[in-house]
This record gives sequence, C-alpha cells and structure tokens, in this order.
Amino acid sequence: MQGIGRVGGPGAATPAGKVRPGKGGFSLGGTGTAGNAAEAHGAAAVAAPGLGLLALQSGHGDAERDREGRRRADSLLEDLAGLQREMLGGTADPARLTRLAALAQGEAGADPALREVVEAITLRAAIELARRGG
Repeated sequence: MQGIGRVGGPGAATPAGKVRPGKGGFSLGGTGTAGNAAEAHGAAAVAAPGLGLLALQSGHGDAERDREGRRRADSLLEDLAGLQREMLGGTADPARLTRLAALAQGEAGADPALREVVEAITLRAAIELARRGG
C-alpha cells in the first residue's frame, strides 16, 4: 500500500536539506542579486498575511455551505419520507408540499460529492412536487 508520503510529481517534496539537481523551480526572473532577493522577501511578507486570511475565510465559508447543504438534504429526506407515508396511508398534508417547494431552493454545499447528492435529492423533491401539481 502506498502512503501519502509517497506522492510524487513535478513539485514533489525532497528530504530536508537536499536539493534535486537539474530540476526547474520557482524564479523571480531577476539577476539573482541581493537587492532582488530582499524585494522578493518583502513582497512575500506583505502578501502572506492577506493570503492566509483569505484562505481562512474561504474555508469557513465552505464549511458553512456544507453544513447548510446537509441540513437542507436531511430536511428534504424527512419531508419526502413523510410524503411517502401519507401517500401509503391515503392522506395528504398540503403544508408538506409547501415545505418541499421551499426546500427545493437553497444551498447545495461546497463539496462536489455533497453537492451531487443534494442535487439528486432536490430533483426527487421537484418530481414529487410536479406529480402533485405543487
């Protein structure tokens, strides 16, 4: 079994202190003088905090979108199961159709796999609404 430490490719990590000879790498396009290195270091120091904050904000937003998508999917599944029970029992709750219609619009999540599942559940709810004229 291959572990994650074995991931390779053009940007693969090397053991600490070792440099791969002959491999291309990042370049600032300068002549390699100390002035260019200082400028590059200064620019990186200024940009790094802003990039870290953006990464944190986007990660928090994605997690919140995923939570909302899961919550919506759970509610849709509960109402679809209730609709099925009502159909088998010969009753109908118009409020359930209203809830299904409201839940059909909303967040599907940031995670592609979650989004696919939520969209499939939403499609099922839309079909049930269309069958019942909702």
